[in-house]
Amino acid sequence: MIRLSVTIKTWASIEEKLIDALRYLKIGTQLEPGCLRCSVWSEPDASVHYMEEWETEADLARHVRSQRFTSLLGVLESAPEQPQVRFDFVSTSRGLEYAAELRQELLEQPSKS
Repeated sequence: MIRLSVTIKTWASIEEKLIDALRYLKIGTQLEPGCLRCSVWSEPDASVHYMEEWETEADLARHVRSQRFTSLLGVLESAPEQPQVRFDFVSTSRGLEYAAELRQELLEQPSKS
């Protein structure tokens, strides 16, 4: 899974317009192949957050080359301050079995006397 996270510090007077623009983009983004989730929300400090989660890096790469992403860049350029943009790449997720495997390895190691 790959996550795109955007944080925009804005002014209360334009916060709603920014949220509306991102919500509009969210609708189409959610329909793209490989999009797992897309969210928009604001915080009391007038910061706006936009997040996309993608199944694979190839899905994200296709999206970044799209016209919709060009529109997202246009929204970001209209922000009153430089937005924080971050791509988080996570290759795999595992459950409790991972901890069990590690703990089992610990039990199998010879004890130091």
